Amino acid sequence: MSETSRRSSAPAVLEATRPAVRAVGLRKTYGRGDAAVHALAGVDVEFTRGEFTAIMGPSGSGKSTLMHCLAGLDDASGGQVFLGDTELTALKDAELTRLRRDRIGFVFQSFNLLPVLTAAENIVLPLRLAGRAPDPAWHADVVDRLGLTERLGHRPRELSGGQQQRVAVARALLPRPDVVFADEPTGNLDSRAGAEVLSLLRGSVREFGQTVVMVTHDPVAASYADRVVLIADGALAGGLTRPTPDDVIDALRTLGA
Repeated sequence: MSETSRRSSAPAVLEATRPAVRAVGLRKTYGRGDAAVHALAGVDVEFTRGEFTAIMGPSGSGKSTLMHCLAGLDDASGGQVFLGDTELTALKDAELTRLRRDRIGFVFQSFNLLPVLTAAENIVLPLRLAGRAPDPAWHADVVDRLGLTERLGHRPRELSGGQQQRVAVARALLPRPDVVFADEPTGNLDSRAGAEVLSLLRGSVREFGQTVVMVTHDPVAASYADRVVLIADGALAGGLTRPTPDDVIDALRTLGA
């Protein structure tokens, strides 16, 4: 490779290796004095671009609090959160709202679809609220890959739980966010529908280069991830790469989960 080629490829390589989201000394405390609960106690963690990461830990470990702080849904008590080069913890409320709308996708356990809107309308709602039109080719690709082409005219009550979660995944992917945060995305689904949704999230990483960070309590769900980050008592407690369900179960057992 020539010197010119090496120089031209360097920014792309740097971009690919820079974390999509990271926390530095992240702390979150609820309450004061003797009643204070330290949900996060100085967490340092990075999430690689184009990777599927599961966050796991015992009940009350701080895993959901970590995700909420990383996604700008909850204020940190101390430390910093960065989305790419942008420090979320330094943004004002209006700036943070715009950032969440433009650069972060969300998939929740309860789907969070508006019942009066069709699937098609729910999918494009965040972009419409931002005053942006979806890219037609990208919209068609996402809808097709998620198997929603024949369901776009249906309202949520006319869809199964798995189909509703597919709509939520499409809504999260359509703005091409830096990160998709998934909070127990299979919690309200049967095992078959849950496996389909997890395969779709896995596929969005493999085929679209999407970054996905998922909180789950399910070892099978975690096995779809490239990496598992373990948290206990508000602090990092290890991790796994290319996890199997048995690996996850063993790791959680050591944490008392």
